[in-house]
Amino acid sequence: MLRGTTVATRIEDAAARLEALGNPTRLAVFRLLVRAGEDGLAVGQLQKRLKIAGSTLSHHLRALITVDLVSQERQGTTLTCRANYKVMETLVSFLVDECCADAACAPVDKVA
Repeated sequence: MLRGTTVATRIEDAAARLEALGNPTRLAVFRLLVRAGEDGLAVGQLQKRLKIAGSTLSHHLRALITVDLVSQERQGTTLTCRANYKVMETLVSFLVDECCADAACAPVDKVA
């Protein structure tokens, strides 16, 4: 989904990712994957932890994959999902990089 670096495309990408994370189930999936680290989690593990139907999980994973927040890799018969940390960091940075840019307040990293 990363199309370019113009402000307009960065806003569109951020909006799409935030929209995907705006669903409680997708947010729960993403948080589990972030907590799992680089090893990720098998789809079956996600389904068991979230206690949702496979088709429901598949639907929510597809939405997260479409906006590059999650990737999947098949290892034999296991489908492993991983959070895309680089995209997550880009999204968070997009939200905070210009904090107080037009105001007379202290930058976030200098607040005690």
